[in-house]
Amino acid sequence: MSTSDRWLLPDGVADVLPPRAQKVEALRRELMDTYRRWGYELIIPPMIEYLQSLLTGTGNDLDLQTFKLTDQLTGRMMGVRADMTPQAARMDAHSLRRPGVTRLCYAGHVLHARPSSMLASRTPLQVGCELFGSRSSAADQEIIDLMLETLTAAGVETVHLDIAHVGIFQCLAEEAALGSDLEQRVFDALRRRSIPELDELLGTAEAGSARAMLRELGRLSGGEGVPDAARQRLAGAPAPVLEAIDQLEQTAARVRERHPGVAIGFDFSELRGYNYHTGLVFAAYTPGQEEALAQGGRYDAVGEDFGRARPATGFSADLNRLLEAGWRAFGASGGAILAPAGTDAALRRRISELRRTDTVIQQLDDEAGDRVPPGCDRQLVLRDGDWQVEPL
Repeated sequence: MSTSDRWLLPDGVADVLPPRAQKVEALRRELMDTYRRWGYELIIPPMIEYLQSLLTGTGNDLDLQTFKLTDQLTGRMMGVRADMTPQAARMDAHSLRRPGVTRLCYAGHVLHARPSSMLASRTPLQVGCELFGSRSSAADQEIIDLMLETLTAAGVETVHLDIAHVGIFQCLAEEAALGSDLEQRVFDALRRRSIPELDELLGTAEAGSARAMLRELGRLSGGEGVPDAARQRLAGAPAPVLEAIDQLEQTAARVRERHPGVAIGFDFSELRGYNYHTGLVFAAYTPGQEEALAQGGRYDAVGEDFGRARPATGFSADLNRLLEAGWRAFGASGGAILAPAGTDAALRRRISELRRTDTVIQQLDDEAGDRVPPGCDRQLVLRDGDWQVEPL
């Protein structure tokens, strides 16, 4: 690498410089305080773990996103976390082992081997909350409410919430006895919303059969009338499918009641997190952003792989993307006070007093006298024997 290239960073990796870094940190603190007020305890998982633990119960998608390396001490394979949800599940099931409901929150960088889209970062700053120990629909609703509260705290004004249920596809695929290869191909086509490919894979199916109903899933998306349309098109489906449709409708009704400004949509082809989600899934969008700002769902099976079966639901978001979509002025500095160089005792006392509530930057002996550091809008000057703050 030449000297001129040494400053280059890998694709999808970027520095966070002032003043943006201060805004990111201010938003992180605001969100962690919000989660604490909801009763969620902060955890700090390790950046790297043994691969077997890191990928337990998460399926193929997370495996492809995980950087892998060999531990020089043990020779075992390790991975850099690409998602903090499995780590929270491990802590709940193995490290904490509490009875009843446990609420956990986190904030930290994750690393993606591949960006989720062309312009996406490979080092998202992930924030999120996980609720363990309850199968109640109230637990799912609490997580949705907290996810929407997160967007509000970040200053996101216009929100569209998509809700779906992966159990519908799981149940119909099992009923249709597709076999693992065909099920994966149908899954891929449905997730990409490729209706012609879906029709070709499932072929001519008898009306009312599970295969015919799987074809209908790709055509069931939209607004308020979608659950009724789903009941008609999936009328002969097994009971768990119809129960899932009822849950979607009930969830939407509660969101409308509590968050009347949030637009709600249904998408029966939404299979994000299919490999480990087991029920309700949801994602929040805002105009001008292609990808979801926050997303989550129920994942009751992951804890079992760590030796303790625990129902679970949660959500996560990329803090940097929240900042972009929401309150761009979040954490903007209120300005700083410029103090002159010097070791005068009275000056030092005054600077100490001001730093209890304000930012004070004291010039150094060798700094140019006419140079004003970034952010300074006031100055400390000596007037009649007293150090006073005046506008610059």
